[in-house]
Amino acid sequence: MQMIFQDPNRSLNPRIRIGESLIEGPLNIGEARDAAMARAAELIERVGLPRDSLQRFPHQFSGGQRQRIAIARALMMSPQIIVADEAVSALDVSVQAQVLDLLAQVQEERNLAVIFITHDLRVAAQICDDVLVMQRGRVVEYGTAAEILAHPKAQYTRDLLAAAPGRDWDFQHGRRIEGVAA
Repeated sequence: MQMIFQDPNRSLNPRIRIGESLIEGPLNIGEARDAAMARAAELIERVGLPRDSLQRFPHQFSGGQRQRIAIARALMMSPQIIVADEAVSALDVSVQAQVLDLLAQVQEERNLAVIFITHDLRVAAQICDDVLVMQRGRVVEYGTAAEILAHPKAQYTRDLLAAAPGRDWDFQHGRRIEGVAA
């Protein structure tokens, strides 16, 4: 199991080049440096960044790029499960859509389970098959993403949907929805 945190800027060591950050876990479990760096290069390209990114430092990337690096770092350990804790909440809406698409692709390619933690149910609906809504540590609603979005039963779920930023944004197509108030 691996984690993708909300703020990749805080989860990446600013003094370590991206390549070294990506191979730290594999080196700790005995993988050869050359093999780990070769996998890091493949994964950095898989998440949409050039290989020379491995030689750069975290501050040289945008927030969306750093989140892609965090995804690559999680994948370096070949997990069966990824926990994404508010992994796109710090990104603007258009970059959120790109990172969510990347997560969905990686999930499909690697047959991963992704536990996606968010307060924004509209974002969850882009990647989740099932949604479990919790309030103060208790489950208040559970169902498919389509059911929860179309027919929320719990008041707390309705409140979350009403408070979601980007209600006027079509995440799948990367554009605003006409006639919906922001």
